[in-house]
Amino acid sequence: MNDNSKPTVLVVDDVPENIDILTGILKTDYRVRAATNGPTALALAAKSPPDLILLDIMMPGMDGYEVCRQLKSNLATRKIPVIFVTAMGEVEDESRGFDVGCVDYITKPVSPPIVLHRIKTHIALYDQNRGLESQVLERTIELDQTRLQVIHRLGRAAEYRDYDTSLHVIRMSHYAYSLAQAVGMNQDEAELLLNAAPMHDVGKIGVPDGILCKPGPLTPEEWVTMRRHCEFGAAIIGDYAHPLFQLSHTVALTHHEKWNGEGYPRGLKGEDIPLAGRIVALADVFDALTSVRPYKPAWSVEAAVEWITSQSGKQFDPRLVEAFVKILPEILEFKEKYAEDSGPLVA
Repeated sequence: MNDNSKPTVLVVDDVPENIDILTGILKTDYRVRAATNGPTALALAAKSPPDLILLDIMMPGMDGYEVCRQLKSNLATRKIPVIFVTAMGEVEDESRGFDVGCVDYITKPVSPPIVLHRIKTHIALYDQNRGLESQVLERTIELDQTRLQVIHRLGRAAEYRDYDTSLHVIRMSHYAYSLAQAVGMNQDEAELLLNAAPMHDVGKIGVPDGILCKPGPLTPEEWVTMRRHCEFGAAIIGDYAHPLFQLSHTVALTHHEKWNGEGYPRGLKGEDIPLAGRIVALADVFDALTSVRPYKPAWSVEAAVEWITSQSGKQFDPRLVEAFVKILPEILEFKEKYAEDSGPLVA
């Protein structure tokens, strides 16, 4: 076995002779690193985490108990198995060691077979746990990808029932993503919104074709039905604990609420409307205005921005309108990237 394939053991003891004894026991089967004090041990473990730590308790300055506490409070080192190697063999000493996070206790003077057996056992357990964590992580990623595909497929299903195209959904989702970042959402939150936004109109699946595809104006009765698509969408997505489904539910239910309280389905007002719903509302309207529909030609960007600005404090959150205008060049890049042949623009 070459040194690179050997597990690494960090030996921590303020007495060099004790380090030499343990190194002699371990050097055939393990790579051995050493530290003679707590701060050095913590620095070495954080920089290049070993597979196991043999830790003395009685050291000047920072004792072994404190070293172990700090190892277990650091995300990078908290899972490394720590075995106390000490002359302190009382039950109280052992109990305190387990309380701060050690996995085993070896008393001095050490027995080589015991040291080797304990280390072998705990490194094997550590490797097994790391393997299980890796499998869980892979499975979690797989499940997240499956959930994302479900969201996207449902979004596509809604497109087949409407005049919108998949490019509309892509454009408005990217507008929402950029706007979310512009008003302070972090990267993870913005990406979650990017993936939830396509579900905003999934409830149109529940609207009859005669209303959904009607080329002319809707009657008051037809508008009542059309407006129910928000509630239909929330019901289709359901109330699941996963963040992607929760945000999709919020977006579907609230993207037609208005800042002044005159929207639907609940007539929410101001910041009572979830931020995600306010963002998607603006992104959706901008793309709808600047796209061709069976009942209208596309508006120019200038006309759409002027109208959106006029609705600041009415239909839209003023802060979002201000941010949208500032990032308009970025918005237009997405508009061009995902453009479709929609005919001439009109003011």
